[in-house]
Amino acid sequence: MSFLGGFFGPVCEIDVILNDAETRKTAEIKTEDGKVEKHYLFYDGESVSGKVNICFKQHGKRLEHQGIRIEFVGQIELFNDKSNTHEFVNLVKELALPGELTQSRSYDFEFMQVEKPYESYIGANVRLRYFLKVTIVRRLSDLVKEYDLIVHQLATYPDVNNSIKMEVGIEDCLHIEFEYNKSKYHLKDVIVGKIYFLLVRIKIQHMELQLIKKEITGIVDVHNYLSSKALAMCGSLSAFKKAWKSYLKDLNLKYSAKWERSNLRTAWSSGPSTTTETETIAKYEIMDGAPVKGESIPIRLFLAGYDPTPTMRDVNKKFSVRYFLNLVLVDEEDRRYFKQQEIILWRKAPEKLRKQRTNFHQRFESPESQASAEQPEM
Repeated sequence: MSFLGGFFGPVCEIDVILNDAETRKTAEIKTEDGKVEKHYLFYDGESVSGKVNICFKQHGKRLEHQGIRIEFVGQIELFNDKSNTHEFVNLVKELALPGELTQSRSYDFEFMQVEKPYESYIGANVRLRYFLKVTIVRRLSDLVKEYDLIVHQLATYPDVNNSIKMEVGIEDCLHIEFEYNKSKYHLKDVIVGKIYFLLVRIKIQHMELQLIKKEITGIVDVHNYLSSKALAMCGSLSAFKKAWKSYLKDLNLKYSAKWERSNLRTAWSSGPSTTTETETIAKYEIMDGAPVKGESIPIRLFLAGYDPTPTMRDVNKKFSVRYFLNLVLVDEEDRRYFKQQEIILWRKAPEKLRKQRTNFHQRFESPESQASAEQPEM
């Protein structure tokens, strides 16, 4: 990456080379504009080490600086508020004291056993990224190079993985029972299930299973948090203000008196501010035509072809990513009926890593099923 020194063209290039670049695996991630980027892959607890190379473009050039440093950064950025990025990890290594560079130099760095609590993610309204940031501090303008990394969170679950069984229908018109073999699936898993028709008195012409992704961004579960503090239950604006200050303090955010005057009463009356982006990841046609009473239809949906992310619950109180199986029926008058059931997706460790390690973790809370109000339920 080139930088301008004054008005006289490029001064130097900054490059970051990882020590294990030849053997470390890479991973792909899709950016917000649909492009696919490839970066080196890391897991929680792994060290990050390498060299920072500063190369002069022209012989005889000099570069005065106030110090050189490298940072390991974990950052969450909400696209609708890019001015308010949140760093949940920031480790700093000083590479050089203030001085002057007259020739190309290399500096070694190492961040030992770095905690990487969340998975890299780029969605419709939020980005969670990890990167190395090299800064050459100067009086007028710093020279900066960012070097992106990808982090995957690995998980294991106990043998208990209950199946999902539900009976749904419309009184005296339709009664069906659906069953999925389990409620938690790894990202390369196969969703296996069956649909049983116990009563059919409406003419169904089409039936499909959808995998739906919901990305919830903003201040997630604020009222649940305040209730846990036993403050919002007082039912007064002053108690809510006190609880809100405590909430912001836990997030390392500052409480603004200006914001209080203009927004506190609105926040108290309207509840948490969140945005939900819904995307249909996969569609699986179960049947095309009218079923009959007593008929059963098998389901087999392969997740590997759709490249989903793991389920993410309340990531740093900034966003969540949840997945639902949506059973959709369309009758001959094009009326749509549906039933949603939440499932958990998790990333399984590669075989080689499973042999090397025994403990993986993923921050997870068992979610409760949420019914959607967008369409009439069965």
